Amino acid sequence: MPEEPPTPPVAPGVDPAHPLTSIRRSIPQDWDEQVDLFAIVKLDSGGFVRGWNLGAERIKGYSEDEILGSHFSRFYREEDRRRGVPDSLLAAAQRDGHVEDTGWRLRSDGSEFWARVTISAIRNDQGQVLGFVKIVRDLTGEKQAADERVALQRTFAHDLLSPVTALRGYLDLIGEEIGDDNRLLQRAGEASDHMVAMAEALMANVNPESTRGRHRATMDLVARGAVALVLPGAASERVVYAQMDPVPVCGDVLGLRRAIANVLENAAKYSDDEIEISVFETDEGAAVRVRDTGRGIHPDDLSVITNDGERGRYAAKGDGGQGIGLASVQRVANANGGRLRLVSAPGEGTTVTLSIPRTDDDDPTGCV
Repeated sequence: MPEEPPTPPVAPGVDPAHPLTSIRRSIPQDWDEQVDLFAIVKLDSGGFVRGWNLGAERIKGYSEDEILGSHFSRFYREEDRRRGVPDSLLAAAQRDGHVEDTGWRLRSDGSEFWARVTISAIRNDQGQVLGFVKIVRDLTGEKQAADERVALQRTFAHDLLSPVTALRGYLDLIGEEIGDDNRLLQRAGEASDHMVAMAEALMANVNPESTRGRHRATMDLVARGAVALVLPGAASERVVYAQMDPVPVCGDVLGLRRAIANVLENAAKYSDDEIEISVFETDEGAAVRVRDTGRGIHPDDLSVITNDGERGRYAAKGDGGQGIGLASVQRVANANGGRLRLVSAPGEGTTVTLSIPRTDDDDPTGCV
């Protein structure tokens, strides 16, 4: 006779027939008070503290006697209180059931810590909100480590950009001596421009806070950065740089780079031959033109192809995409005070031109 498998051990106080119910009954009433990794704060419906665990005391620095009855907005910085952040979080938790937020919070001694917060609404059987449970985790150490990594990357990008920019200047001087039509010199110039664009993109990516708003750049480097983003290995084979003028602009540099990258992605997807990219100045300002010889856009689709979700009748199932690329390009153009133009013929290709106003050194609009 085969032996019966041994019966797994059962925790004390747990009924094998009803394990979940038994486990709930076996959990001590003060279980949350014994947790010290997370702050567990119980709030009434008005946001006043009614419960406080050991983790909350350790993280926030208040004893239970000090904090009970205080409004939880006490944990927020003055500027956050002025903006109504605590009340808006409670309102969101009441509306949606729970809300998550990450940001700076205050300890009892006034020092700040980086916290990830979840606030959940507690309701009775009729759906009325009785209060809230707020769970807080101190992530200050993780944020400091991430900030140090970003600082190191930013330093590397800055140190890389300086010699590459100098190299580009030396190549320009050599061109004045031997002529700009030297084939090897042109290749070296394109490679150095590519490196400058990549270094600038790296600096922008590791410092997202500083990239918000308007920034100075030359449109040729923005375009080269887009090429490096989309076709880093195939650029030398597929991309033809035509006129590439360093027209100065002031705008959302990352958004412009991403918009040009979207146009390049479409050109690479819907054509197999070379893609020509040009940067030049017009009466409207700085213009980037991307030209391909692919399948083109149906004439009846040209007026709607920049709408969200519109892929055009020549799009095939295997092409991928959701029809949001050109729509996002249109939004970037509008946000930067520019225009987007499309010219296309079925079977002959598409030309996309994105233009935004140029800027000058004495531009008073606060561009950085």
